[in-house]
Amino acid sequence: MSTTRPYPPGDRGPEPSSASEVSEGGAAVPSGGRQVRRLSFDGQSGVVPLARDFTRQALYAWGWMPAASADQRAAAEDVLLVVSELVTNACLHADGPDELLISCDNKVIRLEVSDRGAGQPAPRTPHRAGRPGGHGMFIVQRLCLDWGVVRPAGAAGKTVWAELGAPA
Repeated sequence: MSTTRPYPPGDRGPEPSSASEVSEGGAAVPSGGRQVRRLSFDGQSGVVPLARDFTRQALYAWGWMPAASADQRAAAEDVLLVVSELVTNACLHADGPDELLISCDNKVIRLEVSDRGAGQPAPRTPHRAGRPGGHGMFIVQRLCLDWGVVRPAGAAGKTVWAELGAPA
């Protein structure tokens, strides 16, 4: 669970109205001051590589890749790793993800993976680096500025979100 601010996905206050949202079909939709992309996993197989490829395409479109410096390359690799961990957790603990939403402004990229699971993601404690498995949420916690879980009122499932800083 988030250690600092468990606000709902997308609730970042008033934003400028200049950004657009792109679904997997490529259609642009106004979304406030952020660039947004959405991927539905409905009927898809191989969802982890699909999510990584989708995220990589967004990073290229938003100028995070190709990276001009080692710090920028590390930031992009961190985003891809966190997407892999969140989608993998949805596969292992929630019968698979429903949707991936990626949004970005000049300072933060936000990743959201929605699923129908009832479980509560949390880093395994104590964390034992030498043991196989159980490192996903520990990795998310270490790499991200913040992360959390939001459950829709009166509906099954959850959205696990994570935020990473944009490269300098």
